[in-house]
Amino acid sequence: MQEKPKIVVGVDLDGVCADFYGRMREIAAEWLEKPLEDLPKDVSYGLREWGVHDRSQYESLHRFAVTQRELFSSMPMIPGARKYLRKLSDEGYRIRIITHRLFIHYFHASSVQQTVEWLDSHGIPYWDLCFMKEKEQVGADIYIEDTPDNVNQLRERGLYTICFANSTNMHIAAPRALSWELAYTMVTEKFPLNGSKMPD
Repeated sequence: MQEKPKIVVGVDLDGVCADFYGRMREIAAEWLEKPLEDLPKDVSYGLREWGVHDRSQYESLHRFAVTQRELFSSMPMIPGARKYLRKLSDEGYRIRIITHRLFIHYFHASSVQQTVEWLDSHGIPYWDLCFMKEKEQVGADIYIEDTPDNVNQLRERGLYTICFANSTNMHIAAPRALSWELAYTMVTEKFPLNGSKMPD
């Protein structure tokens, strides 16, 4: 008998599973030589609240963070990510990690190695690991994403996308998840494993 196809959950890493902004704030304080308390916790996409005003500044900070401070392997986990991804996996959903961590040239090996180390050390279950910008091309049934442009692009293509809420995406409409517990509930209600997708 042919095995029934699994529901694929496309999961972003930074800002969804890993506390990118919390760890980057610590590194940015060092990079900018500012007291940590001078950098607000709530930021917009691009980090201009910390004095990062253009792409070249961001790339310099990002390169330092990854190559000198092992950003991708030193971020704390967002509470609930391991628990609820394991729960989804144990129940039969296929976890597909999708991240665009290769957007700055010449240190892809470090980015990939740190990513795999982080996933393994935190016990995050996944079947597939995709490093790509065009997330709609990975063929997931449902997406969990925090970057505003990515959420909008996925939704414009008719793909059900949960916005994992943080300060960078407060303007993005529902469906939104304020926690992993809520994200889990939204996934299982929208795509129950009995195969009957909930109507839009």
